[in-house]
Amino acid sequence: MQKSRLSWFLKLMLMLSLAFLYIPLVVLVIYSFNESKLVTVWGGFSTKWYGALLENDTILEAAWLSLRIAAASSLAAVVLGTLAGYAMARIKRFRGSTLFAGMISAPMVMPDVITGLSMLLLIIQVQMFLQGSGELLQRLYFDRGFFTIFLGHTTLCMAYITVVIRSRLVELDQSLEEAAMDLGARPLKIFFVITLPLIAPAIASGFLLGITLSLDDLVITSFLSGPGSSTLPQVIFSKIKLGLDPQMNVLATILIGIIGTLVIVINYWMMRQATKRDREAAEAYRQEKLTAEKTN
Repeated sequence: MQKSRLSWFLKLMLMLSLAFLYIPLVVLVIYSFNESKLVTVWGGFSTKWYGALLENDTILEAAWLSLRIAAASSLAAVVLGTLAGYAMARIKRFRGSTLFAGMISAPMVMPDVITGLSMLLLIIQVQMFLQGSGELLQRLYFDRGFFTIFLGHTTLCMAYITVVIRSRLVELDQSLEEAAMDLGARPLKIFFVITLPLIAPAIASGFLLGITLSLDDLVITSFLSGPGSSTLPQVIFSKIKLGLDPQMNVLATILIGIIGTLVIVINYWMMRQATKRDREAAEAYRQEKLTAEKTN
């Protein structure tokens, strides 16, 4: 009886939690088709704000910039995070390992204001150094914009992706890697042929996490952006100060659709890969069992 009551309580809590998370998103999607300019008053069904958004060059340019930065920084963070996670999971103890782990984890626990300010000061010092150097180094001078935001987002995303990759590597059975090494495979081939396919789901999850963090970041971007390089969160934040705009509902609806589709596709791919691995493992076990029976 007590177990039944607990089960109903857990189900109720789950339903309330899901409702708390998703009802605002559903309301936002519904009001993106609102005729009225007031976002809180329903004035009838209309798609005019979708057309208005497609003609808003400021929002479109900011969205395109944010997507490019998110994709580039997530890819770079995945590469660096995979290398860092592999070093922490496989090498484990090396000179400076504690300092290395602390530096990797620092962006996760440090306030974004501190991270953004410190990176801004570093970039200003680099710019001053390049300006005062010879003609060769002056060609490397860069203004604040896409590149500086990319550096900031890569630093932030790499810390989270490293944790995801390291957790997956720690859970892996190293017997496959050891068997391949006993058969004469080189470490680089072992990584690309055995380890990398096994951690592919974690890499995909880390990439999605990096895109989410990059698209959501406002504080660090505010420090590192320059004139003409406003990202989507900056544009939305500036427009909210002047009053809610129905085009923001349309933009959020489009982003929900894109991200939701991407999550579904990647989850489907990950499930197919897991099913394929299970089938291959079962087939290998069956073949091994048949071989053992023939030998006996």
